[in-house]
Amino acid sequence: QDIFSEFQGKDFEGDDDLEGDVKYHLGHSRIQKTDSGSDVTITLAPNPSHLEAVDPVVLGISRARIDERGGDENAVLPILVHGDAAIAGQGIVYEVTQMAGLAGYRTGGTIHIVVNNQIGFTTNYLDARTSTYCTDIGKVTQSLIFHVNADDPEAVVQVMRIAIAYRQTFHRDVFIDLLGYRKYGHNEGDEPKFTQPKLYKAIASHSSPYDLYLAQLISEGILTADEGSVLR
Repeated sequence: QDIFSEFQGKDFEGDDDLEGDVKYHLGHSRIQKTDSGSDVTITLAPNPSHLEAVDPVVLGISRARIDERGGDENAVLPILVHGDAAIAGQGIVYEVTQMAGLAGYRTGGTIHIVVNNQIGFTTNYLDARTSTYCTDIGKVTQSLIFHVNADDPEAVVQVMRIAIAYRQTFHRDVFIDLLGYRKYGHNEGDEPKFTQPKLYKAIASHSSPYDLYLAQLISEGILTADEGSVLR
């Protein structure tokens, strides 16, 4: 009911629960039981429409919780999810990156996951930044940076495990550049073929990560074709 009401829209008058932002940006929190039997609290911070504005909020929440736990940086893990255009173009990213090692602000390292669609709204990445990689901001603080093919699920999982182990051991920021693409438009009203016809012609003929990985598992004999067809 709550989800459908967000899509239908709310009236400002007489609704004390109005969040004041679009439905995609609402937050949530839950307790997840892990395979080891431990309970982990996962919190998604409400994310306003202004690009990257949530970054210092997440890090402030993380620092507060670390302080509550007597300074145990291993007990709290901040994760920031960026777009490729936003991480390269928004100054607030530089600010939080530079503050990562300061005594008053440090959170023991942040995992920065960049969903690299190679396009910002309708702008080609070559027209959006001067640096070679969107994650070059991480070089300023000599952070560990991974570039990984988002079409390769096993490589992505391996990189994530290395990144978390590095953060928990050395308490420094890690940047993960997930090199992929945007299948559809920026929002419901955007038709990307109007502004990027060549790119989206190539994307339309490209198999999804699901299909690519399924074909790999079948070719390696991990699944049969019949078993794979059931999973679709």
